[in-house]
Amino acid sequence: MSTIRQELKYTKEHEWARLEGGEWVVGLTDYAQGELGDVVFVELPKVGAEVVAGATFGTVEAVKTVSDMYAPVSGTITAVNEALGADPGVVNRDAYGDGWFVKIRPSGPDQGKDLLEAKAYAALIGQSL
Repeated sequence: MSTIRQELKYTKEHEWARLEGGEWVVGLTDYAQGELGDVVFVELPKVGAEVVAGATFGTVEAVKTVSDMYAPVSGTITAVNEALGADPGVVNRDAYGDGWFVKIRPSGPDQGKDLLEAKAYAALIGQSL
């Protein structure tokens, strides 16, 4: 059973997002990292890049496959998790903590309103809370 945190928001594409100090911190859900298997490489955008909600912003390469990452909100990348370059396996070990991918400054106050609550994400992956 995958861990689903109540305080986070989710996309249907299995990214999690947490609003923190006016920026969205984004990562891959515990469910998704489990489905992918061992993460061996993460490609992330550069700081300052503009992203659009629902569009790809990077890729995750695992032993099983390569998967696109989708921006949960539109805005500007303000930080990327450089530690993933040296140790991408942290995504498997700590998906909701040190395994975060990017921070996004939203383009407007309504960004994130369409993200899933934990209960809806749990239903999406066939799990209950």
